[in-house]
Amino acid sequence: MVHTLPVGELYLQQQGSGFPVLCLHGHPGSASAMSVFTHHLSQRFWTLAPDLRGYGRSRQDASFSMSDHLRDLTALLDRLAIERCVVLGWSLGGILALELAWQCPERIGGLILVATAAKPRSNHPPVTWQDLLYTGLAAASNWLQPGKRWHRELLGKRSLYRYLLQQHTELSYRYLARWGISAYLQTSAAARQALSAALHSGYDRLADLSQIQCPALVLAGECDRHITAASSYETAQKLPGSSWQCYPETAHLFPWEIPQQVLTDIDVWFDVYQGELVS
Repeated sequence: MVHTLPVGELYLQQQGSGFPVLCLHGHPGSASAMSVFTHHLSQRFWTLAPDLRGYGRSRQDASFSMSDHLRDLTALLDRLAIERCVVLGWSLGGILALELAWQCPERIGGLILVATAAKPRSNHPPVTWQDLLYTGLAAASNWLQPGKRWHRELLGKRSLYRYLLQQHTELSYRYLARWGISAYLQTSAAARQALSAALHSGYDRLADLSQIQCPALVLAGECDRHITAASSYETAQKLPGSSWQCYPETAHLFPWEIPQQVLTDIDVWFDVYQGELVS
């Protein structure tokens, strides 16, 4: 059963019990979009998935900066009396996970970094009006009839989904219908502006990664156009305690393309490092 409650200004979903795993979504995203991880991990751990400031039910219309996310998250850990946790971050959530590990290393026992990088680079082509048209049509038809083959082939592969996915499966489109559209619609303008400002400033934490000594699992999709696998690999190389896995024929949303394989690899990593993560 999923328990939802407000903690401070952040809406939070909690599941399971035991050692805490903080799960941070990307942009656009929400706590619910992390269910691919939390439903599974909550069988072994206490999972916490907040809606970040300006996303989902954590409404925020006033402007803010990326550093406000970090203040929110440390306040969340304080309120729940969490002294140490593992942080799983997807895309933007992975960048925040790295920042938490760098700023308060005593609280972060390990990192699981999904489709993210300490110096994110993209090779996404320019977006055309045709892309936007097909994406709107694909999203609407998929929301009405999730995962149907005809709109995956006719609309999805012509839309911006072709850069988010490589495997246009019924399962991945069901994830998009259930969590993707709502996350996009519930992302505030303030959240978009905060991320845009950070990217334009040239975010780069590579030089500081050597200071992060906790175990880390870095996962990437080979065909990711939003945060390239090469930039994720660069991060893995500079993290002293990292393990690296790159999945062929997948893109930025690879946890929705091959969820079972991703979860199996995460389980194996926990089995190897669990004693070190909690000490």
